[in-house]
Amino acid sequence: MHTSAIEEAFGMLDRGFLASVARRGPSPVFASVSGAHLYGFASRDSDVDLRGAFVRPVSEVLGMFPKDETLTVVDTTVVDLDWVAHDVRKFCRLMTGHNGYVLEQLYSPLVVVETEALRELRELGRGCVTRPTVRHYLGFAHGRRKRLAEPDATVKHLLYAYRVYLSGIHLMRTGEIEAHLGTLNDAYRRPEIDDLVVRKREGAEKMKLHPGELERHSSLLDALERELDEAHARSHLPDEPTTVRELDAFVVRLRLAGECP
Repeated sequence: MHTSAIEEAFGMLDRGFLASVARRGPSPVFASVSGAHLYGFASRDSDVDLRGAFVRPVSEVLGMFPKDETLTVVDTTVVDLDWVAHDVRKFCRLMTGHNGYVLEQLYSPLVVVETEALRELRELGRGCVTRPTVRHYLGFAHGRRKRLAEPDATVKHLLYAYRVYLSGIHLMRTGEIEAHLGTLNDAYRRPEIDDLVVRKREGAEKMKLHPGELERHSSLLDALERELDEAHARSHLPDEPTTVRELDAFVVRLRLAGECP
């Protein structure tokens, strides 16, 4: 994600408010912005998806009534915001499960709460970028295309389909996590995408597609799926995570400390 895109995204957000929401619960490892702001096509009425990880104290994990591993906070006082975070143990388990969604949260440059633990977790996360992560991107793309087949399909749904295909292709070819559609399109050059992004950002969250528009894009999406399949076939990424033991030690150390350095 280019520096200019990061600055532009934060220009739409109240960073201090987001950080304050993330600190309402247990000690956060990190909090970052996901969703349309990360993908580069947020409109004025887009909600804010705040994601991350936290550390529950030992007492809340070992007692008779252990607390949930996932925390959800909804706040609409400033903007429609949802803060969804996992305890560090669950987050690291998800990282080792070929999960592109949590890896995008981990490497999102739109960070509102940052710790030393985040920097260590990002280093360990490099060993969780695997070839089977393609399943996440294919599954997400198929879900978006199914949604596009419904009568009230929107420009946003189409952009999500393009975004996940290009993110998956880029990951398989380079091993890099990149979720920003504009940055991806700088490399893969699909002019149709630029037009859609402008329409979405200048319009509304639920802007409808033009009649007959989907047919033109379906063949382009089919071509991207073939590219993703080919990139997966040629990928040299590992088939399994390589940093599982290190992540396990990381979780134990943070738990015993009870907070993030």
